[in-house]
Amino acid sequence: MPIPQFIVDLRASIGSAPLWLIGVTAVVLRGEEVLLVERADNGIWAPVTGIVDPGEEPADAAVREVAEETGVVAVPERLAWVHATAPVIHANGDHAQYLDHVFAMRWVAGDPYPADDESTDARWSPLTALPDMPERMRTRISAALGGSGQTRFEWNGGS
Repeated sequence: MPIPQFIVDLRASIGSAPLWLIGVTAVVLRGEEVLLVERADNGIWAPVTGIVDPGEEPADAAVREVAEETGVVAVPERLAWVHATAPVIHANGDHAQYLDHVFAMRWVAGDPYPADDESTDARWSPLTALPDMPERMRTRISAALGGSGQTRFEWNGGS
């Protein structure tokens, strides 16, 4: 998995200690289908996810990640959900947690394929027949499909 250079530089100083990072999840829709990738690091099916580069707008990061990982051109239509993910330990031993921005996106052009080494497959999946995937990924897709048009966010009531 390619690791952004700014994270490589940080890791040189802090090792595998936990990092708080900004992430994006791009839920790209084409009619009644959603764009999914089979991740190379853990084999799960998921929408495209990625890390926001320093100074990059999250919506721009979502567009970039979709193009880099699948060759598809998509545009963001709305921010669907902002949430903190559970802490993760990546395959290389690095610890991280993400402030994830889930975008509902619209397909513009392109046929998906695994355009980089972050995925082993990329394809359209009918929303009514999603492959087996972690519930956290299904929740992101559901948030993007939410018909209210409002952004979902988590709040613990200040406690």
